[in-house]
Amino acid sequence: MDFDVILFHEEALNDIKDKKIINNSSCLKIYASKNKNLSNNFDAFIELPSTLKEINFSVENVAAKKAFSKNSSIEIKKYFLNKNEKKLRKNNSEIILTEKEIQLLELFLNNKKPISKDEILSSVWNYSSDADTHTVETHIYRLRKKINDKFSDENFIVNTKDGYSL
Repeated sequence: MDFDVILFHEEALNDIKDKKIINNSSCLKIYASKNKNLSNNFDAFIELPSTLKEINFSVENVAAKKAFSKNSSIEIKKYFLNKNEKKLRKNNSEIILTEKEIQLLELFLNNKKPISKDEILSSVWNYSSDADTHTVETHIYRLRKKINDKFSDENFIVNTKDGYSL
């Protein structure tokens, strides 16, 4: 079964089938009870009795937080990009990125084939393809340097005759 949200009462944890569904689901889990016993890992707690307005607020709030968190943390190769903090991490090391560097990484990540300089100019900087600029090369050079200096990874961004890619 595929759910977006499971809102369940504490008694559901006493039923083997219900408990299995709750534990094996990757959706949002909201626990409703008179007792604030949060021994399990749930996304939200609703204290009973509760109004429909309070339940709705809780569901909307936890869904928004989860969507925000999911969008802000992206795995790239063996690195983690935190868009909110503008940091690229690997193991215990990190570098701070600019907004354009993040946009470049997302563009590369969302395209499986190499991306040409003209496509990058158009997507990231909204420049026309006939613009004469070294913006792309300069930004990629700086990003590669940051990554290589901190992580000793010379092959994070590669380029071929067809363009740039991860």
